[in-house]
Amino acid sequence: MEQFSNSIVDISYQQTGAATAVNALGMREMQALAYEARDKRFLLIKAPPASGKSRALMFIALDKLVNQSIKKVVVAVPEKSIGRSFKNTNLMNGGFFANWEVPPYFNLTDVKNEQDKKGRFKEFFLSSKAKVLVCAHATLRNATKELSDDTFNDTLLAIDEFHHTSADANSNLGDVVRRVMYHSSGHIIAMTGSYFRGDGIPVLRPEDEAKFFPITYNYYQQLNGYKYLKNLILGYHFYHGSYLDHIGEVLDTHKKTIIHIPSVNQRAATGLGKYQETADIMKVIGTLDHKDYNTGIYYLKAADGRMLKVADLVEDEQKERNMVQAYLQNIKDRDDVDIIIALGTAKEGFDWQWCEMCLTVGVRGSLTEVIQIIGRCTRDCEGKETARFVNMIAMPEAEQAEVKVAVNDFLKAITASLLMEQVMAPSWKFKTVKDDDDPHEDLAHTIVVEGLKPLSSAKTKTIVESQLDDLKAAILQDDMVVKALSGSTTAETITQHLIPKVIRERYPDLNEGEVEEVRQRVLLDTIIKGNDIVDEKGNPISTIPDDDDDKPSEGNRLIKIANRFINIDKLNINLIDTINPFQRAYEVISKSVDAKTLKVIQDTIAEQKYDMTLEQAITLFKGPLKEYVAAHEGKVPSVDDPDPKVRELAIALQKIKNLKQRKLSGLEYEE
Repeated sequence: MEQFSNSIVDISYQQTGAATAVNALGMREMQALAYEARDKRFLLIKAPPASGKSRALMFIALDKLVNQSIKKVVVAVPEKSIGRSFKNTNLMNGGFFANWEVPPYFNLTDVKNEQDKKGRFKEFFLSSKAKVLVCAHATLRNATKELSDDTFNDTLLAIDEFHHTSADANSNLGDVVRRVMYHSSGHIIAMTGSYFRGDGIPVLRPEDEAKFFPITYNYYQQLNGYKYLKNLILGYHFYHGSYLDHIGEVLDTHKKTIIHIPSVNQRAATGLGKYQETADIMKVIGTLDHKDYNTGIYYLKAADGRMLKVADLVEDEQKERNMVQAYLQNIKDRDDVDIIIALGTAKEGFDWQWCEMCLTVGVRGSLTEVIQIIGRCTRDCEGKETARFVNMIAMPEAEQAEVKVAVNDFLKAITASLLMEQVMAPSWKFKTVKDDDDPHEDLAHTIVVEGLKPLSSAKTKTIVESQLDDLKAAILQDDMVVKALSGSTTAETITQHLIPKVIRERYPDLNEGEVEEVRQRVLLDTIIKGNDIVDEKGNPISTIPDDDDDKPSEGNRLIKIANRFINIDKLNINLIDTINPFQRAYEVISKSVDAKTLKVIQDTIAEQKYDMTLEQAITLFKGPLKEYVAAHEGKVPSVDDPDPKVRELAIALQKIKNLKQRKLSGLEYEE
């Protein structure tokens, strides 16, 4: 049976070295940006994996301890393995005034130091000498239940992977944040690479988020500023049957790889159990030579004779798991491990700089998880020019009963690829007039748009400057948008109704004028990113030459969209509203999928937009629909008819047709 592999995103970066170069204090670009805001009480750092958030926290925390009357620092990470990122670090060698030091007794993420973590957490606040504690989110949640709010007076609480927090009233981590904010004098630093959640619940309530000072550093800034990593490729591999039969088609054992297998509840799971799946994957990698019982690492001999070191993080037995995690926390060389097999770990904050490829089986539940996994292979490292993320996704099969599940899988893959294409492209600044030039402005990424509403408030300026990618993530995760963007819904419905709906939900304090300002920037930014900016001769414009005589005029800036040229000075916002900016990746996937399967998927997507049961459709089909066709000389009703009753008949007809097609394709499902 044929499989399909498709690279949705393949982006090259300039390797400027800016992202990893350090200043006189030993700070990288993002860290210096965050350090400028070190005096803020509530600081929200949004930056990609591997951008240096942990060290940024060290710089700011030490300044607060020495210069801002903060007496203690608590760092909370989602899982123990991430505690390695906050280990003792010599900062003075780089020019900073102090080193980062964590007392072993108060490093509650050390797998060799497991006893009475809740007790030591409480003891930390009673110790006059202890300044820094590192713990897991679970320890923070459990221990603070037995502490009063004023315990956090004069304390800095730093939460890594802050998207684990939730505005939901039942979120224990969110409750800790609100207690520190409103019932103590404590400070908070929130750090995350993806400021959105898979369940659609906001990370913070709007009134709480408004109190945080945002620092945003995006994927493009990071990857473009790397020294070694040049390319990032995101691909999707569609397979029939069991993924175990096809994983060898995409697994390259010459590349340092993290394999994430599906949980038992995912459709991609084989039913064999996670241990058997892990064992079968190891057989694909090579033949077992031996296992090191001091480290838990498996040594497998590949077909060409190479000895590969494989770490199994699927294992649940605590002693075995701790042994492997301890080994991974202390790897110092590229050859210390070759492949890691994991299930729920090795995602957020997991630091393996030599990782070149992330191979993920099954559609992930949220864009947050996708971005976190991709971040495992995007650390800059000598000898690593290309990083790859490959997602194996099951194609609909003839014997599969629930085609809607398969459709949903495809839509998740599409939205993930769309978002990554957006966050990895350069940001553009849009101007409303041409005569307000700033001599320091980067004209290479500035576009003048006629009819664009100016940003009228500090709130909308903040959203546009630092939160557009987060907003687009929210748009792409909205159920109504997901169903509409790949169906027959008009572009106007998506851009003029569904997108404003998401903006209002995310920013309820915006008035209608401000919603419109933000909506226009969302559409412009989405359309511009991922398309070529060309001059009047069709040549790409990546940067503007320094020589003024060679600069193309603003009047000659053109954007190529959907194989037609549009003069950027005449890019009227009404024209933008006729373009569906979120549809391109679906069209790319469409070219790779066989026509019969695609037709079933497209028809099912279209059908899902309407709330009509099969019983209702059959009733209309047998009565009113036949009467309509007879009365109109054989003409069938149209879903575009202005009469809602006629549209209802058209929907019923489409539902019956889809049912018949699925029966012929073996893809019938029950209502």
